[in-house]
Amino acid sequence: MPIATTIAELARHVGQTVTLSGWLYNSRSSGKLLFLVVRDGTGLCQCVLEKTAVSPEAFEAARRLGQESALRVTGAVRADERSVGGHELAVSEVEVVQSAAGYPITPKAHGIDFLMKNRHLWFRSQRQWAILRVRHTIVDGIRRYFNDHGFILIDTPIFAPAAGEGAQTLFAVDYFGEPVYLAQTGQLYVEAAMMAHRKVYCFGPTFRAEKSKTRRHLTEFWMVEPEIAYADLDDVCALAEDFVYELVQRVLRERRMELELLGRDLARLEAIQKPFHRITYSQAADILRSGQTRTTFEADLERAKARVEELKRLIAEKEAERGAAGIKEWKADKLAQEILDAREELADQEEAVRNIPTHMELAANFEWGGDLGGSDETIIARLHDRPVFVTHYPRGCKAFYMKRNADDPRVVNNLDLLAPEGYGEIIGGSQREDDLDALLERIKEDGMNPADYEWYLDLRRYGTVPHGGFGLGVERTVAWICGLKHIRETIPFARMMGRIYP
Repeated sequence: MPIATTIAELARHVGQTVTLSGWLYNSRSSGKLLFLVVRDGTGLCQCVLEKTAVSPEAFEAARRLGQESALRVTGAVRADERSVGGHELAVSEVEVVQSAAGYPITPKAHGIDFLMKNRHLWFRSQRQWAILRVRHTIVDGIRRYFNDHGFILIDTPIFAPAAGEGAQTLFAVDYFGEPVYLAQTGQLYVEAAMMAHRKVYCFGPTFRAEKSKTRRHLTEFWMVEPEIAYADLDDVCALAEDFVYELVQRVLRERRMELELLGRDLARLEAIQKPFHRITYSQAADILRSGQTRTTFEADLERAKARVEELKRLIAEKEAERGAAGIKEWKADKLAQEILDAREELADQEEAVRNIPTHMELAANFEWGGDLGGSDETIIARLHDRPVFVTHYPRGCKAFYMKRNADDPRVVNNLDLLAPEGYGEIIGGSQREDDLDALLERIKEDGMNPADYEWYLDLRRYGTVPHGGFGLGVERTVAWICGLKHIRETIPFARMMGRIYP
């Protein structure tokens, strides 16, 4: 009897006859041989069917199978380093579970709009398969880290009666005639639970109504938010540093194959070691206004301009080659995808050429007191080979719950953790304001109604202690670790401005 197994387990069954249950990823025929590349959710395997091994009818039926047809394949396992996955099957039987026709995501070229509309099917491509497996490991690593370090999981509400962050990014919902909002954060609620359990975290979806179409923004994303009692800013930074380091190490251990499939530069991730760099907001402002920043931007601009010309030349050459007489269909399809990829990169590079002068001007004229923008974070992160903490931002550009610094009341005891390679902020956190009067004053300063926060103020009335925490965005972290240029691929079904389907 053949052994039912998966592609991931084939190394254990070399020389044995097994059955794989999966889907047809692609196929090709060379007369008497049929090469079926099968995927089963754990990997890919080339299954070789000889015409003499089965009946003519069975061979022809297998040859005619469309992409993504469901099937069971039985055969002998043999090791072959040249084959995808390192093993292949010498097929003796093919059972068709469902014959599919007209699968829309073919080897031909497809634009990102088409792929996002067919996201439910795009999952099946190798790139998306690898990304979501890395995401799984990151999500599991998040839970394991906090569970193994004595934190208690607290599930916080999705409906919130008031803002946890800026009121301008709230999604309003009619809650039985009463206006409420989709949660921007679970932080205020985990602060309440922290007073009971000392170390807690929440982990779930959060929502921000930011009208932004940048590669870093989603309107719905996942965030983990730990909170610890009897903690100052240094304690919060230490937790964030160890947490991020451990996440990277786990992905390197468990998802190296997927990272390689994505073309990730593993040396960049292996360089993520403790301690992380640490600078203050004021130091960051000095960096932005420095000649070093201008030199970096100027070099970026020259590279972008050169790449624009190179891509234009490349596209013209490939279009000419694709239009040549007698070109094979597979080659034309390959060129079409390469042209599409080049056009997408060209659009990105042309946008960079337009935007870099603006970023240069903003950096050169950066005024103390404003928040750091995406381009500011990018330039600071690029100047460091490891993640960098930026601490002590001006009080006026940060949330009401952040504790004012005792030595410099202009700033708060907060942190942003910027990922290297220009990926920007992946963590934001702070020591929380534990003084009742100071917190109430700030709520009033920001024009908020203290009555909406009475329960939160109670936490300062009854047993207040120094405490703090942070939030890590899962999708930005996945984008950084995978080396992706756009956040839309990091979540199963992306929600962005203008995209709500499927």
